[in-house]
Amino acid sequence: MTTNIELGSAPLGKLMVKLSLPSITAFVINILYNIVDRIYIGHIPGNSSLPLTGLGICLPIITLISAFSAFAGNGGAPLASIELGKAEKNPECADNAKKILSNALFLLILFSICLTSFFMIFKDTLLMAFGASEATLPFASDYLKIYLCGTIFVQLSIGLNPFITAQGKAKTAMVSMLIGACLNIILDPIFIFALGLGVKGAALATIISQAASAIWILLFLTRKSTVLRFQKEFLKLDFSIVKKIASLGISPFIMQATESAIFIVFNSGLQRYGGDLYVASMTIMQSLMQLCFCPMQGFTTGVQPIISYNFGAKNFDRVKSVIRKMVIITFSFTVIAYFVMTKFPAGFAKMFANEQQLINLVVHLIPVYFGALWIFGVQMSAQSTFLGLGKAKTSLFIASLRKIILLIPLALTLPHFMGVEGIFWAEPIASFTSAVTSGILLFVCYKKLNN
Repeated sequence: MTTNIELGSAPLGKLMVKLSLPSITAFVINILYNIVDRIYIGHIPGNSSLPLTGLGICLPIITLISAFSAFAGNGGAPLASIELGKAEKNPECADNAKKILSNALFLLILFSICLTSFFMIFKDTLLMAFGASEATLPFASDYLKIYLCGTIFVQLSIGLNPFITAQGKAKTAMVSMLIGACLNIILDPIFIFALGLGVKGAALATIISQAASAIWILLFLTRKSTVLRFQKEFLKLDFSIVKKIASLGISPFIMQATESAIFIVFNSGLQRYGGDLYVASMTIMQSLMQLCFCPMQGFTTGVQPIISYNFGAKNFDRVKSVIRKMVIITFSFTVIAYFVMTKFPAGFAKMFANEQQLINLVVHLIPVYFGALWIFGVQMSAQSTFLGLGKAKTSLFIASLRKIILLIPLALTLPHFMGVEGIFWAEPIASFTSAVTSGILLFVCYKKLNN
């Protein structure tokens, strides 16, 4: 288990591997919650595109729930890591880190109550507005009704896990995700096929698995041997700390909340210009894109505590070295992922579908949708770097640029000139532009870092 001293002095190559591999594994495992559901649902006998489309309609709400977890978790964890770095010279800063953790817990509980209540009341109305048809609404409604019952488990498991990584315990963070994902993989076929519950079974398996992860995390963060843990004297709501969490958490929140907005724009546009089959194809391609992104997110998240800790300790040369290595690795990964995706589109399509018409459509559209994947690693590194340095405004701009400023307007405009395929072309245009811009901002920050 990595100690605080190692974050500031261990050889960078080995340290980055030590922290990133468990984090990558944790992210891949975490994404399997929904990916596995889609794979199983896509192979339900009969017209499987309808339940798959129904699940795709639920994605905006599921993503928004996760966004609130990121607000508290990814907003608070870097701040806690910076305080742990300062604790080398000022031991009182360790208590500040615990206060940040406690306030994040208060936010996660509050979010759970509000989100569950709101979406339970307006569930069907929102699903219809998000692109559901009369044929797909029953599948979407059945899945979401059960999923919402486990909102508290989703909030705690996703929102508190970054605080484990923030103290250098990446392997423990990986195990917390591994517990839930493995349980989900086991329960999905039992509930969906053996018990004949269909999409209801997929949702039930997911919330049970998230509950198992949440319990594991809470047990770890209450142990006396854990450096960053819950303590009774710090379990108080402090609005000054909440404000700090919000200032940094707004960036990852927007990153995920705008992903929810993108799902809404995409699904409603695809339903209008193409129909249920195009919505199903987008569900598959967004799943494949998540499979490409999550290893990078895991890597940059695993490395981020090194940046935060050494920035807090004023080891700027070490911070710059981490940034250089991170950019090289993420860029190389996305180049490889681009060639793999565009070279074998049929194989990836068959993972999620057994209808030939749907498979053919996905094969046709993958080269378009993944057209700028090769350069996107640069943006991932920039986003993680600015979060690690506590630069909330720059991180917020990067989060907004691709999705709010570029992708959503393009997805609304291009179909008027290109038809339904214009929605798929919006993705590579926005990704390329934002990646180049992020790279320039990162280069300027890198040059000025010593100051």
